[in-house]
Amino acid sequence: MNSAGSASIAHWVDCTEAEGPGKRLAIWFQGCPMRCSGCCNPEMLSFDGGRQVSIDELAANIASAHEKYEIEGITLLGGEPLAHAAASAALAGQAQSRGLSVMVFSGYTIEEARALPDPAVARLLAQTDILVDGRYEKDLPDAKRRWIGSTNQRIHFLTNRYSADDSCWQKKNTIEIRLVGSELSVNGFPAPGAVGLWKHLPKRAARSQRAEQPVVVAVVESSKPRLVDVHQGFEDSTTARQLLPPQAKK
Repeated sequence: MNSAGSASIAHWVDCTEAEGPGKRLAIWFQGCPMRCSGCCNPEMLSFDGGRQVSIDELAANIASAHEKYEIEGITLLGGEPLAHAAASAALAGQAQSRGLSVMVFSGYTIEEARALPDPAVARLLAQTDILVDGRYEKDLPDAKRRWIGSTNQRIHFLTNRYSADDSCWQKKNTIEIRLVGSELSVNGFPAPGAVGLWKHLPKRAARSQRAEQPVVVAVVESSKPRLVDVHQGFEDSTTARQLLPPQAKK
């Protein structure tokens, strides 16, 4: 729904391990034509909101993340990436030109996607390594495949870069809790037992961090909420544990 010169972006994370294989830059588009009950990102459904970001700026972020974090790919989510197909295709091309992989989460099935009249969709699919397709069904939660929301959704390996035999698909889902200055954000795949881990904003802890220092505070296992790792900016887990409710501190 926009030219390839810019994109309506809800959020992005320069390096995450909760949105696909390996370290990845993840981009969430603002706007989705679907209304899946139980959508985990309802604030990203409206095409109003987000902010317009140039493809050049996003491409520069991809290049920077590749150099700084050694990411292996990008993941496009939303919102609905296919509703922003020209921008998605442009970003996929930028990633592939650097030897990075591309993963796309779409509410459209691959058959529906291939039938869409927008030629940019075909360009996007031609540059996609992994497509997770299909609408989210809240009554069909997927407890076996990592990163997949419901059992009706399919994983399409559109190149030979990844396969269903890769061990990464059997590992447990995680959520990542970040502090950037005084702002707290969460990404990943929360199970019902993990919902609410980010509801109380830790202003005391946020003020103790340098405002310019992006920090992954904690990685929390989704299926049985518990602190499993603490990343950049903390010498120990003390501050990270202050951010979490009792059930995740064990």
